[in-house]
Amino acid sequence: MVSPDVTVVLLVSTGAAWEPRALAALQEHPATVVLKRCVDVADLLATASTGQADVAVLPADLAGLDAGVVDELGRTGVRVVGVTTDPAATRPLAARVGLVTLLDAGRAADVAGVVTSLPADPTAPPAAPALPDPTLPAPHGGAAADGVPGRVVAVWGPAGAPGRTTVASALAGELARRGLGTLLVDADPYGGAVAQQLGILDEVSGLLAAARLVASGTVAERFPGVQRRLSDRLRVVTGLPRPDRWAEVRPGTLAALLEHARRDGQVVVDTGFSIEVDPAADPARPARNDLTREALEAADDVVLVGGADPVGLARLARALTDLDDLLPGVAPRVVVNRMRPTLGWRESDVVDMLAGFGAGSGVHFLPDDQPAVDRALVSGRLLVESGDSSLSRAVGALLDAMAVRR
Repeated sequence: MVSPDVTVVLLVSTGAAWEPRALAALQEHPATVVLKRCVDVADLLATASTGQADVAVLPADLAGLDAGVVDELGRTGVRVVGVTTDPAATRPLAARVGLVTLLDAGRAADVAGVVTSLPADPTAPPAAPALPDPTLPAPHGGAAADGVPGRVVAVWGPAGAPGRTTVASALAGELARRGLGTLLVDADPYGGAVAQQLGILDEVSGLLAAARLVASGTVAERFPGVQRRLSDRLRVVTGLPRPDRWAEVRPGTLAALLEHARRDGQVVVDTGFSIEVDPAADPARPARNDLTREALEAADDVVLVGGADPVGLARLARALTDLDDLLPGVAPRVVVNRMRPTLGWRESDVVDMLAGFGAGSGVHFLPDDQPAVDRALVSGRLLVESGDSSLSRAVGALLDAMAVRR
């Protein structure tokens, strides 16, 4: 039986250079004992659930580490110390997932002193600093300490092809046209179409390549290498090459990518259609819709796209309710796409109908401008590159309205 004066530690091993020093320090310290070296997040959670551990020491950029994992560890009484080679760059992501304590990898030999000084409350700041500025904001604090980060805009919508990809690429193109560095990310777990729409002939998936960088801890150095450059201001991370490869993007990976990407400018994310939780899914393993839910949770602005026809509006109304269940209090920008006079109703009629589902005044309309869409698709170009049109002007007006909220 372990003495109550001894801190029981779980060390998550990924082969990082700092791990041997941390392990030696923990083994040599009289008040710490290493219960197990876990191999990944699933192993960590399974071991923590036994109730035998007090602290988990892990890489701050560990693949799969997200707010849910940190919360689950807290519920089992396990406090978390994240070790990082770049504390300043790691702090925004750590704040978003609720990681309170960071330790510079250069001071890995001091880890025993850090873990023995942690308070009993897993969410409280450490009593003694692990870094010159070790205490992170509470979960979802979200601001970079050394400047204003770009905004993450998630474009979502229900099933039925309401135009998510068209709107996402149009917004990204308009942001770039206005002189803002922008990254368009295809994160549709059911098979994205950004690359096909923009004529990008590349068999390498940017999303899967970026996911591997997160897992290896090299995203900070190598992330630009997985982006396709469309212009001086616009870059693209292409989506899954096949829908069945969604499981290769582990939970927490997309949030890490978006947090990193926003340091360089604006980010627009094209998502999937479903945020439904599968009740039969194993909570310790990734679920297909986690990718879309993760994008929405990480976003500063959610653009909810629906069709203007009766079926599209019914699905849009249900989507408003589903989004409120996932993110209570978040007011999306509702976009009614392909609005046309032949439907027989006015914009005010649609606004009144959607108001009953919580849309409020943030309803925007995009015209049914198929010639403009066709010109862009056939040439593999952005909407803003295919000439002036009623649709491109409406996208610009949508972006103007979104800017008011900044």
